[in-house]
This record gives sequence, C-alpha cells and structure tokens, in this order.
Amino acid sequence: MRLLLDTHALLWWLAGDKQLSPTAKWAIEDQDNPVFVSAASAWEVATKHRLGKLPTIGPLGSDFAGEISRQGFLGLPISLEDGQHAGRLGGAHKDPFDRMLIAQSKAYDLALISNEEIFDSYGVIRLW
Repeated sequence: MRLLLDTHALLWWLAGDKQLSPTAKWAIEDQDNPVFVSAASAWEVATKHRLGKLPTIGPLGSDFAGEISRQGFLGLPISLEDGQHAGRLGGAHKDPFDRMLIAQSKAYDLALISNEEIFDSYGVIRLW
C-alpha cells in the first residue's frame, strides 16, 4: 500500500510520539509500503515554525528533505494539477495544507495516514 503522511503523523513519527496510532505505526514500518511526504507538509512545518507554533522541530527546520530521505520516505512535489484539484475540492474544510493532502491522496492513489476524520467525507483511504 502506498502511503501519504499527514503533517501531524510525520511529526509524531519523528518524535516517537505515542499519539501515532498502532495501525499507522505498523503501516509506516512495513517496508513493502512506500511512504510519501508532500511538499505541503514542508510548507506547513516551515510556516508553523516561523509563527512559533512548532518551536522545536529538530532537523526538519534546517533540512526537511534530508530528514525525509534519512527516514526512507519519498518527497511528493506539488504539481499545477494538484493545485487545481485542491482548489476545486468542495466541502467545508478550509485548511489549505489538508486540502492539498486530500487532493494528492486521491490523485496518486495514496492511503492517507491521519487522525483527521473529516478526510473520510472526501473519499480518501485513511488509515489510523
């Protein structure tokens, strides 16, 4: 199964945080599952760090791509089509980072690792 990490799942994975569900942890650890991290997560982490909401993000703050690579994860760029799909999504969810993850999950047939139940209403495969 191909996976896409929501930003909080990435942060909890890196921190070894117990908030990451056992199902999510198992899926990420499974070597048969390619794990993708969206450029939207890099943007979200950098933005929240700048605003003081993520003061201690460790290597993600200075070398996001390197840390993703060290984890064995794959970077997922944002294409023009991704931007269009995210912008056209219906529904009440307004978070632009989440909307991009939803669009990419659907476009690239990726299971989204997230605790955000609202994602279910967008027809994505969500693991938690």
